Amino acid sequence: MISGNRLKKISLAAGDAVAFYASLFLALTVRYWSFPGQELWEIHRGPFLFVNALWILILYISGFYDPNKFINSTKILAVLKTMAIGAGGAILIFYFIPYFNIAPKTNLFIDAAFSSMLLWGWRNFFKLVSIKSHKIKVFFLGESKETMEFKDFLDVNPHLGYKTVGDAEAADIIVATEESKQDKETVKTLYEKVLAGKTIMEFSRLYESLTGKVPVSAISKAWFMENLLEINKQSFEKVKKWLDLALTVVVFSLFAATFPFVALAIKTTSPGPIFYRQKRAGKNGEPIEIIKYRSMVKDAEKNGAEWAKAKDNRVTIIGNFLRKTRIDELPQVINVAKGELSFVGPRPERPEFTAELAKKIPYYPMRQLIKPGLTGWAQINFPYGASIEDATQKLQYDLYYVKNRSLPLEISILLKTIMTILRREGR
Repeated sequence: MISGNRLKKISLAAGDAVAFYASLFLALTVRYWSFPGQELWEIHRGPFLFVNALWILILYISGFYDPNKFINSTKILAVLKTMAIGAGGAILIFYFIPYFNIAPKTNLFIDAAFSSMLLWGWRNFFKLVSIKSHKIKVFFLGESKETMEFKDFLDVNPHLGYKTVGDAEAADIIVATEESKQDKETVKTLYEKVLAGKTIMEFSRLYESLTGKVPVSAISKAWFMENLLEINKQSFEKVKKWLDLALTVVVFSLFAATFPFVALAIKTTSPGPIFYRQKRAGKNGEPIEIIKYRSMVKDAEKNGAEWAKAKDNRVTIIGNFLRKTRIDELPQVINVAKGELSFVGPRPERPEFTAELAKKIPYYPMRQLIKPGLTGWAQINFPYGASIEDATQKLQYDLYYVKNRSLPLEISILLKTIMTILRREGR
């Protein structure tokens, strides 16, 4: 199952690479009105290797290889937006690496146009083949609201390669839910199915691999004992400290360079201070005070803490821009330098909200087992939460990160955060 998803990703990336080089061939043919000879092709092949690698990287951080977000890559607007960002990066490659010395740069724009069309066509072809290809038949042993929702998720995403069935004998995989494993007769049935050669899989494993979050039904005291042993993450935590240190130097330099301009914009567009300090719950619930550029009107919370919401009229004009670009978060590099925050981790919540959520959501404080971060797995996968239901969803993503945190996942989150900034999708 997991290897199948990996094979799909490799197939997509290989097809993307073929589309990009086919686009280069077409671009040179159109530009010079003849098929490119060996000399012309050799001049462009090397530089465009960097460009194509950049495009594949941008596709990756845009979610074009995520199973549950694949459908977005079949939409022409999403393809065009992503390719436009890639073209911007390609221009920098050509202009800042004199060795390439490719002129005219018109070739790049023609190549980008062909790449967008071929990429969109290839992705839709892959979607069609995935939908019509053989599906892994899945039978769910045990019923709950969560399993029903997950069945619906599989049914509306046929490209994932799964089909739910109502007969265990017809299934390729029998998925055992947490509830089903509590019943002795069901466990006996599972044992018999194993002896009969059936593949048995835990619901949480399939759910996590396709959604990137931990199912609510799997969360228990035993789950934390099995999955959150810190001794298993000691090596990663050492690497993470060095990564945070390196990023602190880079981000603090950016903060210092942009401070005069941001400060001037804030002061000239609304009365009030430049910075905004706010109490948050840090690691193990310890109180910390984070620093942000002020993006709301003065005394925005004079009546007490409120959930932020879409089109919040408390946000100033410049504040809206700062939030969209995440510039308002830059001063928090000071919190990282002080050791209160990491660059990646569960976002620290307001103590008022944490206390409320802990009463209504089981095991909610467990997301505070590690140091909170400026960005996180929940932030790049779920919109800004403003309700108990949203907080539950974010908890599922946070626990997935806590369980699976590693250097590849850390870098993936950082890269996808950069894409969020470039697309101005922050809030």
